[in-house]
Amino acid sequence: MRKRLAPAAVPDEPSPADLAAIESEWPLIDAELAFLDAEITMLNAADRGGPSPLDWRRLRRAEARVTRAAADLSRVESDPGRVA
Repeated sequence: MRKRLAPAAVPDEPSPADLAAIESEWPLIDAELAFLDAEITMLNAADRGGPSPLDWRRLRRAEARVTRAAADLSRVESDPGRVA
């Protein structure tokens, strides 16, 4: 005879800790979305004869923004005196 396992209780809403984690990571998420958008623009630039200098600048700035946001996030997460 097989025993059926009860499905694990999965909350419908994120917990306050989940929301706080998302909030603290949001600058990095936003920077990565901007970088993705710049990469897509570069891929689509082939239809226009290649990326323009402005497209290249946008990509470099988005990449730098991701780097800064990741560094800021790691600095905040590693701060032992931080109040959550």
